[in-house]
Amino acid sequence: MQELGLDGVVTHMSISMGGVPKLPLDRARVGALGLEGDVQRDKKHHGGPDRAVCLYSMDLIERLNAEGHPISPGSTGENVTIRGLDWSRFTPGSRLTFSGGVVLEATSYAVPCSTIFASFADGAIRRIHQDDHPGECRVYTKVLSEGEAGVGESVILSPA
Repeated sequence: MQELGLDGVVTHMSISMGGVPKLPLDRARVGALGLEGDVQRDKKHHGGPDRAVCLYSMDLIERLNAEGHPISPGSTGENVTIRGLDWSRFTPGSRLTFSGGVVLEATSYAVPCSTIFASFADGAIRRIHQDDHPGECRVYTKVLSEGEAGVGESVILSPA
């Protein structure tokens, strides 16, 4: 396995009309409230300016698959899936700059809920809970710089 670092590439962009799985698309406009066309049914726990875009690691998805979990990009509600980043360094306050100009700042870790049950063997959703597996959790971000983003775009992580 390659060494993970501070630069990566977008492997998937995903949206839904509410719920999971989020479905793939090649490009999306990223605005203050997230990816255009993406809808959250539960606005108390998802969405809003400080949880506008949810991100996850393709490297971790592959590790989880190897452990026997049927997780796939978008199945746990993330909007952007990235390969190559040292995910443990993507912490609140970190910034992610996309080659096309979009800039996101990590605000919090996404707590797994029962809607992603099917992505885990025996429904073990706590497998991606920050308290149980630090550095292996999905991350919520706010949008600092809006624009277009897409699959294949490079990203650079600026740790907090």
